[in-house]
Amino acid sequence: MEMGKPPLEAALTGSSEVSFTVLSMSASLVAVFIPMLLMGGMVGRLFREFAVTLSVSIALSLIVSLTTTPMMCAALLRSGHPHERWRLYRASEKGFDWLRRHYDTTLGWALRHPLFMLMLTLATIGISVGLFIVVPKGFFPEQDTGRLSGIIQAAQDISFQGMHEKLAQVVDIIRKDPDVDFVTAFTGGGGGGGSTTNTGRMFITLRDFKNRKSTAGQVIARLRKRLAGVTGAPTYLQPVQDLRIGGFASNALYQYTLQGDSYAELNTWSQRLLASLRPLPTLVDLNSNLQNKGLQSTLVIDRSTASRMGITPRNIDNILYDAFGQRPVSITYTLQNQYHVVMEVAPQFWQHPDTLKDIYVASSTGAEVPLSAFTHYEPEATSLAVNHQGQFPAVTLSFNLPPGVALGDAVKAIEDATQKVGLPAGIRGSFMGTAQAFKSSLANEPLLILAALVAVYIVLGILYESYIHPITILSTLPSAGVGAVAALLLFHTDLSVIAMIGIILLIGIVKKNGIMMVDFALATERQDGKSPKEAIYTACLMRFRPIMMTTMAALLGALPLALGHGIGSELRRPLGIAIVGGLIISQMLTLYTTPVVYLYLDRLRLWIINLRSSKYIGHNE
Repeated sequence: MEMGKPPLEAALTGSSEVSFTVLSMSASLVAVFIPMLLMGGMVGRLFREFAVTLSVSIALSLIVSLTTTPMMCAALLRSGHPHERWRLYRASEKGFDWLRRHYDTTLGWALRHPLFMLMLTLATIGISVGLFIVVPKGFFPEQDTGRLSGIIQAAQDISFQGMHEKLAQVVDIIRKDPDVDFVTAFTGGGGGGGSTTNTGRMFITLRDFKNRKSTAGQVIARLRKRLAGVTGAPTYLQPVQDLRIGGFASNALYQYTLQGDSYAELNTWSQRLLASLRPLPTLVDLNSNLQNKGLQSTLVIDRSTASRMGITPRNIDNILYDAFGQRPVSITYTLQNQYHVVMEVAPQFWQHPDTLKDIYVASSTGAEVPLSAFTHYEPEATSLAVNHQGQFPAVTLSFNLPPGVALGDAVKAIEDATQKVGLPAGIRGSFMGTAQAFKSSLANEPLLILAALVAVYIVLGILYESYIHPITILSTLPSAGVGAVAALLLFHTDLSVIAMIGIILLIGIVKKNGIMMVDFALATERQDGKSPKEAIYTACLMRFRPIMMTTMAALLGALPLALGHGIGSELRRPLGIAIVGGLIISQMLTLYTTPVVYLYLDRLRLWIINLRSSKYIGHNE
């Protein structure tokens, strides 16, 4: 329209010029998500909907871009003199013209020094691989959802009343924290971590995010110091996560499980490994679910003496159940409810086995005989619980991460300690739950990126009918990887699954710079007969505006993810940081490296053609 064409003709001409470019960008972007659709395991299930949603959205946007958008341009856009437009428009145009002039100057320098730019491109590949190796790796970012869960694990010989007192002390300390809203705690049976007498569970709700000064992690660190004063009842706190992969509840977020054929051997080696892990600074709240130090009293009956007194084992069993077994004796009915009445001794008689001396049994003659007259008890150690994994006895070591430590560092520290301890052949160790899923995802991340690159290369090769030009387009990706990982390091963020999704998105977003340049350069070569250098130079300048526009749109769209705060924002932040960092670095480099790569690969293409032609001529001769 600025060239003087009417809106309809301008819309048709403009859409015909960019239609293949838009098709290439959309098709290659959908190809990026093909490996995500084929991912297995828990991570694949989590992100399959993500990939499907984006793929369908891109396909629909392609249809809209090639149909509705040109129609709206023809109907709504009107040409006008630049002086008749808004001041903001004129100011932005001056800024863009200044950028374009400087880009023209610097691009000319880059094309005059192609070897330097090629070395810079190769260097970004090496730097991206090096950064990927050194960056701390995690699974999912730890979220601040405003909720905490806790487990109290007291001494294994503690009574119910003693455990109740410890639980009350812990709850009182937690309630006094200024950022805690309320606490719910319980002990006793109920499955999970509360199935033994010495274990209590609690759920803590923090104040609203706007009304508290500390994050969930800071609250846990503060409470950990205060709760250390409660002797004989260590408390393990962890933030409640929206996404948690694990088959059972434990005292901490991450688990390492030992399995063995012999329970005695398993107990011995699990304690040795636990002792070797305690000094490690990469682990906090380290604990074990081994419960083999409980105490029990075995009542031994002198049967001959009991028989002379007219007392049978059944009488003894009934009187002990009446005292300690909570025997139901009646039901009280009201208009709206019914109440079961149980019989038991007073709570103060539950505390010690010496209470057995105060128990009397009725003989056949009706006389009350003290239990101690024909029995004695023998205290001995026992297991409160024997845990199993895959039908084998198992002991699980649970741990949390201190601030600033990545899950990958903790996993490596545990693996090194396990090798140093030297577990026997009968003991097998493996990570469970979230830690196990992390190891699986860590092994699959390079394959996932490689599969995405191969899928994009195949799609671009089909569209351009070339083996060479897709490599030119893919050469834009290493700089995006450098930017993404460098941004994660700068903001002390782990390379998590969420950040990896951002890097995969970058593969689809960043290559649009190369597609715009290569597509226009190829059309200029074929239609205008320009040399490759002239064609790519013209393409860079002509496509500078849409390249800047699309990059800024994507960058500004990702900024809310990177800068957002509030409940659960930690889960989305690595995605925004990776995208913003990758776009900034890739935009700075690809505007100069892609033209140089295009020229070198075009020379390679011509060399291959000449080589094939010489072989064909030699064969005919």
